[in-house]
Amino acid sequence: MTEDRTHAPEPAARPAPAPAPGAPHTRTHVQEFFGARAAAWDAKFPDDGPAFAAAVAGFGLRPGDRVLDAGCGTGRALPALRAAVGPNGSVLGADLTPQMLDAARQAGRDAQGVLLLADAARLPLRDAALDAVFASGLVAHLPEPAAGLRELARVVRAGGRLALFHPIGRAALAARQGRELTPDDLRAEHNLRPLLAASGWELVSYEDLDSSFLAVAVRRP
Repeated sequence: MTEDRTHAPEPAARPAPAPAPGAPHTRTHVQEFFGARAAAWDAKFPDDGPAFAAAVAGFGLRPGDRVLDAGCGTGRALPALRAAVGPNGSVLGADLTPQMLDAARQAGRDAQGVLLLADAARLPLRDAALDAVFASGLVAHLPEPAAGLRELARVVRAGGRLALFHPIGRAALAARQGRELTPDDLRAEHNLRPLLAASGWELVSYEDLDSSFLAVAVRRP
């Protein structure tokens, strides 16, 4: 993931194509790709709600916790996160793409937490400000995954938790995208575990089913 491969901007009339699996993602390309799809995102994936709710329920949040949804998109996890931390907890949703945050507001999900236009790799938060981070689909879109995971570790207290989630598993996602899984897949356990360890995290559970993907890590002291 260290090769420098810059994507040329797409013409305004054409949405940016999805980056090739395993290729580096520039911030501009991520904004173009998701910005062009934000308005229709929830309609395209209408059945993901139960998977988000189950992932949050299995994440170990407690009432009063401070949690960030990093790369929150249209905010589909925010209602479940709010329910988990309760009225005394804090819920933040950060995304790099303004159109995604606009879609979250239009869906009324800003009532569940504070929305921030922010890069998950450069968060406007103090050290150890959070108890937990929930990240759906984020790690595969980080230009530098190790640096991005270190930034998430910076803003989480020692012993805090990180959930890397996707509403379908790796094999199902590859089939949806018309590709095959390869040994260098970033979210494969043999790749993800050392990546997390080098970034301040310890992987404590890993589940890769057709119906969902959830890896949970704990912030090391």
